[in-house]
Formats: sequence, C-alpha cells, structure tokens
Amino acid sequence: MTDLRRVPVDEVLERVETALGTRLDKATVVRKRRSVGAGTERGTWVRIERRGLDRIGVQGGDGTPSAEALHGIAKPAWLAGVAWRDDAEPVMWRADETELLPSTPVGSAVVAEDPALPSNWWPALNTSLDALAKQRTNRIATPDMETITQELVSRTISQVFPGIDAVVSEWCPAHADLNWANVTAPEFCVFDWEDWGMAPRGLDAATLWAASLAVPALADRVRVERSGDFASRDGKLMTLFVAAKILGPYAHPEDPRLEGARVLAEQVAKELQPD
Repeated sequence: MTDLRRVPVDEVLERVETALGTRLDKATVVRKRRSVGAGTERGTWVRIERRGLDRIGVQGGDGTPSAEALHGIAKPAWLAGVAWRDDAEPVMWRADETELLPSTPVGSAVVAEDPALPSNWWPALNTSLDALAKQRTNRIATPDMETITQELVSRTISQVFPGIDAVVSEWCPAHADLNWANVTAPEFCVFDWEDWGMAPRGLDAATLWAASLAVPALADRVRVERSGDFASRDGKLMTLFVAAKILGPYAHPEDPRLEGARVLAEQVAKELQPD
C-alpha cells in the first residue's frame, strides 16, 4: 500500500487547489499514511485521501460529505469536495473541504500519556456518540478499511477467542475510527468520517478503549463513560473484536496495550461463554 508520507504529492495538491478554487497553506500540510491535509487561504481545512477502488466497497468513498446529514454531533461542517480516479492505478482520490477544527487533535491514534482532558469533554463525547447511535444509514462501517460484517466479526474473534457465539443483534451508526488522533480537546469534536456507517453496538467505545490501553486510568475512564455500550452483549463482542486485533497473529511483543487488552478480554470471554 502506498504511504503518502513517503511519495511526492505536489501534483495532487495542485489539482485540489484548482478544483476547489483556493490555495493550500503548504506550511500547514500534515501527511499521514493514506491522507494529506492542509489549511487554505480562506480559513478552512482540506483533507485528501487515497483509497484503492477495492477498498471502497458497498459504501462508496463519500464518508465526509454523507456525514453532513448527521445531526447532534460535534464535528466540522463539510463545505465542498472533489474526487477523481487515478490515471495509472486503480485508486480513487478524494478531497473534502471542511471548517477548521475548534481545537487541536488530542494526540496520536494510541496515546502513551494521559491527555488531561477537561471535565466537560466527556459529556460532549457521550452526547455525540448517543446522537450518532440513534440515526440510520445505508452505509456500512469500514474499521481498518475493511467492511464490517457478521462474518468478519466472527472470524476475527474466533482467531483469538474460539468457542464464542459472536452473532451480533444490534447494529447502529458508528464513526468506526474513533481514536485519539480523530478527536479534539479541550473542545470536543470528532472528525475524519470516511469510514462511518452501520456497525455492531459498542464498536466506537471499544475502539477508543483500545486506543487508551497504554494509559490504564484513561482506558478505565472510557469504560465508565460508555458503560452502557460495554455492558451490552454486542459491546462485549466489540471488546473482543478490537482486543483480537491487538492480541492476534500480528501482535507486537512490545505493544504496551497487550496486557490490558488480555486481562479484560479474558474476563469478557468468560462472561460470553455458554453455561
């Protein structure tokens, strides 16, 4: 997979500037593995994503503009977008212009230190996640760029926790990439909506918990704040689903999340075992 941190992107940036009718501030460019972002001369933000056609799946590649229909969620408003197919590869490029974030991202996807969030941050998170779960969409979430299905859930869990009945009963909209790089503080906001869609209840809560495991107190706080999700059977399945990705065949022996994921996952697995 092409890593946009390691390849030239000047032509892509120029094409986006022409299409959106603005100039990108090169001093603000942020390059990630599959996306590039930058501020504009008119005080907005543009995120450019490269996604293989085989990764678009049933939901299409319009996550950010389609999320504009969601209400009651703290997120930057979508303003404009442009998409095109790459001339040389089976790849779609998409650029979306949004409002600027109200605060800075909390940190990297997985944090190693307590971000010292203000007390009003957690109620704002809960308000947005509760509002999201009440809405409906035809989109299917793509955590880790893979369309989430019952088969995927069962297969992922069984690789590490065999014998678990992993049939999901409740599906609801999820951001599907809820980590600390995609939320802001001190004012809460959640962004990067390209993977959102229907998913088992508790996916977002479990994903944020997994991203917090290197800071045990933070991981515990996520579980307390989203206790309703974690207490549900589907929330327990999502705990195993994300834990299996940490503990499974590609586990890194120095991953600081290993022990925390193992301890809780083993407890949850016992709770889900038939009597």
